[in-house]
Amino acid sequence: MSYRIVRGVIVTAFAVFACAASHGASAADPQLERGKYLVAIGGCSDCHTPGTFLGHADEKKFLGGSDVGFSIPGHGVFTGPNLTPDMETGLGKWTAKEIVTAFTMGVRPDGRVLAPIMPWREFSHLTPSDALAIAAYLKSIPPVANVVPGPFGPSEKPTVFVMTVLPADVYAGLPQPEAPPAK
Repeated sequence: MSYRIVRGVIVTAFAVFACAASHGASAADPQLERGKYLVAIGGCSDCHTPGTFLGHADEKKFLGGSDVGFSIPGHGVFTGPNLTPDMETGLGKWTAKEIVTAFTMGVRPDGRVLAPIMPWREFSHLTPSDALAIAAYLKSIPPVANVVPGPFGPSEKPTVFVMTVLPADVYAGLPQPEAPPAK
């Protein structure tokens, strides 16, 4: 093999390796990886990805908003909103601080209080760096244009499949399934 061919192969290999290494560095941003991890263990996709509650999550619309509403007696029906950075139907116009305030304090930028089903009280215990990691991750995922129906007031007819959330005192009065026999 000639010196020119060997040199060309080495230069090409180095260029490919350098491009791959630089792409890998940006893909492995520690804050985004932490946010992705926290979104996964926090179960965010359960309530914010269409199809999840119906047994067929639509990964093309990951975190793009649910197609199932939660009925809370006396409050109405609430559907998990679009958490992607879509500018019209998601969090695209929200700042990271506004996102953090919503999921840790239960208040949207417009002052509206989140539905009681949103577990913001649990998320209020996150460290500031973890909360910002979640916001950064949500701002980094692909935007999904998806208008989520609702919320529906107590007297409105919902246009989505509805699950009813019962308060603990009501649930406690219902017959409970028997535990499986011990082995």
